[in-house]
Amino acid sequence: MNLVDFSQQSDDYQRIEKAIQFIENNFKLQPSLDKIAASVHLSKFHFDRVFKRWVGISPIQFLQFLTLDYAKQSLAESKSLLETSLDAGLSGPSRLHDLFVTFEAMTPGDFKQMGGGLKIEYGFSCSPFGECLLAITNRGICYLGFVKENNRSKAINHLTQAWPGAVFSESHARIQSIVNRIFSADHTIDSRPFHLQLKGTNFQVNVWRALLTIPAGCVVSYQDIAAYIGRPKAFRAVANAIAINPVAYLIPCHRVIAKSGKIHQYRWGSSRKKAIIGWEATKKGLK
Repeated sequence: MNLVDFSQQSDDYQRIEKAIQFIENNFKLQPSLDKIAASVHLSKFHFDRVFKRWVGISPIQFLQFLTLDYAKQSLAESKSLLETSLDAGLSGPSRLHDLFVTFEAMTPGDFKQMGGGLKIEYGFSCSPFGECLLAITNRGICYLGFVKENNRSKAINHLTQAWPGAVFSESHARIQSIVNRIFSADHTIDSRPFHLQLKGTNFQVNVWRALLTIPAGCVVSYQDIAAYIGRPKAFRAVANAIAINPVAYLIPCHRVIAKSGKIHQYRWGSSRKKAIIGWEATKKGLK
């Protein structure tokens, strides 16, 4: 397989993230494109080119996907998505995602050992949303997280704390090939599903499994997920389970937002969450 070089997209994302943060901090002033571009030390025309290279549309079009109105509209349109997934055959887009990502939870014995003796390979790689850290076992992906503030040490700590008894080894080439598959735009070249190995309680695993039913470009609320797993009053517990999702992007915890339509509370930064939601929405072709 030919490896895709995400380094340019990753560099572009750093500017996109800063631009989103600037807009959040100055939203009431309705900053112009010139001011947004200046906040990341680029000319208006250069910033426009960088933005289009990253996502395929103009900054102004993209920002429309991140407004409160868009989020509320998307919530309303997605209201029946999880209900539809209750059909016997898991019809529709959720079934497609089930085929795209599969996972198994650790056995109670494995869980008790906290990964004791488990061999985990890991590595850092560029992605369209900045640098990420991926870790795998012989059973599948056990961790995928984004590196915040260029702090690799903190990212490694999150991984090793999650699997304190495991034996770790770095494997850049193998990790790079998997990251390439995850973020590649064309999954028809290699249609094998991504297999995940997860460690969590039954409740957490049920929440993470429910997230797989949310199609790209759509968002649902924490209450929707709680209702879907048959625990409508446990939306706070659902939020906690989503907050510790160990596999970013593939288990799309970024597609769950507040019932009010606000997009916040993301393990790897709220700006990154907004960027991924907007990116997926534009790829879906929403206008």
